[in-house]
Amino acid sequence: MKKKQNSIFVCLTLLLQCFCLNAQNHRFIDPMIGSEGDGRVFIGPSCPFGMVKPSPDCTVSPNSGWLPVPKEVTGFSQVHVSGTGGGPKYGNIQIMPFSGALDKLDQTAHRTEENVRLGYYETVFQENQIKTEITTGEKVSFYRISYPKNVSKDLKIDPGFFLGENPVPNSRESQQFVGSQIEIVSDTEVRGYSRIRGGWNNGRAYTVYFWATFDQPIAKYVTWKDGKFYSNQSAQFDSGKKTAALLSFGKEGKQELNVKIGISFLSELKAKNNIQVEIPHWDFNTVLTALENKWEQLLSKISISNDTPLDYKKMFYTGLYHTMLMPVDRTGENPLWTNDEPYYDDFYCIWDTFRTSSPLLTLIDSKRQLDIINGMLNIYQHDGYLPDGRSGNDNGRTQGGSNAEVVLADAFVKKLKGINYELALKAMLKDAEVSPGGNHEREGRGGLTEYLNLGYIPYGIDRAGNRTIDYAYNDYNIATVAKGLNYMDTYDRYIKQADNWKNLWRADYENNGSKGFIMPKDAKGNWLDNVVFGESKIQKPTFKYTPVITESPWYVCHWCVFFYEGTSWEYSLSIPHDLPEVITKSGGAKAFEKRLNTFFDTKLYDVSNEPSFLAPTMYHWIGKPYLSSDRIRAIIKENFNTSRNGLPGNDDSGAMSSWLAFHMMGLYPNAGQPYYLLNTPLIKETVLHLEEGKTFKITAKNRSDKKKYIKSALLNGKAYNKAWILHEDVINGGELVLEMDAKPSAWGTTILPPNK
Repeated sequence: MKKKQNSIFVCLTLLLQCFCLNAQNHRFIDPMIGSEGDGRVFIGPSCPFGMVKPSPDCTVSPNSGWLPVPKEVTGFSQVHVSGTGGGPKYGNIQIMPFSGALDKLDQTAHRTEENVRLGYYETVFQENQIKTEITTGEKVSFYRISYPKNVSKDLKIDPGFFLGENPVPNSRESQQFVGSQIEIVSDTEVRGYSRIRGGWNNGRAYTVYFWATFDQPIAKYVTWKDGKFYSNQSAQFDSGKKTAALLSFGKEGKQELNVKIGISFLSELKAKNNIQVEIPHWDFNTVLTALENKWEQLLSKISISNDTPLDYKKMFYTGLYHTMLMPVDRTGENPLWTNDEPYYDDFYCIWDTFRTSSPLLTLIDSKRQLDIINGMLNIYQHDGYLPDGRSGNDNGRTQGGSNAEVVLADAFVKKLKGINYELALKAMLKDAEVSPGGNHEREGRGGLTEYLNLGYIPYGIDRAGNRTIDYAYNDYNIATVAKGLNYMDTYDRYIKQADNWKNLWRADYENNGSKGFIMPKDAKGNWLDNVVFGESKIQKPTFKYTPVITESPWYVCHWCVFFYEGTSWEYSLSIPHDLPEVITKSGGAKAFEKRLNTFFDTKLYDVSNEPSFLAPTMYHWIGKPYLSSDRIRAIIKENFNTSRNGLPGNDDSGAMSSWLAFHMMGLYPNAGQPYYLLNTPLIKETVLHLEEGKTFKITAKNRSDKKKYIKSALLNGKAYNKAWILHEDVINGGELVLEMDAKPSAWGTTILPPNK
């Protein structure tokens, strides 16, 4: 009996040790990584995929609201996005603590310090020494505001504020004011809403409702509307003018004011209900602890070796964190239709996140990915098209392909259960066969008629180059699902269309020592060396188009170019379903290796842009995976770190961060296909904690700065000679042991990654 008790004690001790180890992962999150420069990540507290994202707004300009000190703070808004490019979105329902007379709306102040960690934001203002602390629930922001002694405790609530305001009416990608309303309901409650349209996706109007409640009574107040203050009116109704309120809680009582702000996209009463359901108490630390635990539960799905350098721990777990900020879970908060299906918004943007973010969630949080995909199908059923870039309850933007199809195909080949794949195929075919007409910027496939008639999109239609190659890949995704569902006629059609990228491959075109590029062609089939810019019907000036052009002239619409945010050097390699054919068309393995070397060595590769994401791994397809590992290691060393400039480009809702996280583990997905490429991990040991209690462990045995090449591998104790691994082999659990050496070996050089 004693022996049995000892065994139980040992087991419990081990379990406790494991829990304590895992419980530290959230401490490695640094929300400030990638906050400056092009990263543009959201720095405030947020639940995983949380609807509410409170943080400071430093003027109306920044996408995430935040700018570094010494930039002023205009207030704290409750809704933000993370890592985005283009014009700002949201920045709704702003509050601002101050102390003084209730006679001016502008209470701008400067930060003397700032303390940011997972789930928590703190700052102290220079002008008045007021300290503001923030944490949050799913739909409720929680503020703890500490005022100096013997000063009045005052607060501005401004539903008229929003990011991206522009004095030019209907300015593209700027948000536009529609209306706002505010009412002081009782001495501890204020409600109202903000109605805004436009922004990054040029979307229709959306309304953010709020209910604010305080743990101290309001001593006096004034309301504000269209530049005027009203001391005797507790409400300002919506008349198309901005509204606000200034509240004073007096000098009496405690100097700490607690504020809860419930948010809803349905109604003010729903916002109030969100407070009652989610945070019925006034304990700031309890909310913070609950938030940390939510993140820990997710972060603990991947554990890494204890001897991993601290910077790598921060980069890895912050990468996971950034991947799970968006899209936003608004289930139960959909103002457009009512059903029991999941509803997600702020897909920012699927043309970026399909590559790494979606595959990462499929691997470590398949239930969440299931909800996101069912949310996409829910949107299709009611709005008519799958989303590609959606925000503010509006599809609102496309860039290249209809890339929701990649996400659906990726789930299908990885056998994600709980999805109606018959409906998914129907949605994919809607994109591929029904032109969106004048809504081609908003959804579906622009240039579809020409694509179907010619097999490519001719120059003169916006983004003809990247649309053509993306549509070809999307057609491959359709073929994949159609074949799996036994629709062979559909498969035959779309597997042929998957070759359409070849129709823009100019085989004889040479640049920087390489031959063959995706280049502009007109509707008559003529290659274009010089392309017309502008829309003049009288003068038709031209400029020479080459594979290294990154921008059109400044007077050309940046959205209307042949390749959007990229060059032909980048996009000619971005054929993820048919790389063996790209290699053949480039002149074979030797010529392709030279092409890749030129691409990286002459800085034609753009680490900041998603079309280049797969490129560092392409040496796998010529049997030299060790060269892929060399490139990946160099790219990360030169471009990623733990600083505020630690991301080389827009994080794009975690696309950049998930790219990093995958490579640190030594895995990399080719989205829409059921395998991961294997590279030298940056982490010696990674354990994926999968469903049903299964684990998959990746060990880089004897790995060091010198021993950085994979000499051999064992999968579950058996020799494994492929530099790629099937998804099912990972999720079935097991162990992959990589024996490292100081020089490249023959491992992984003979059995190349799967091809269509």
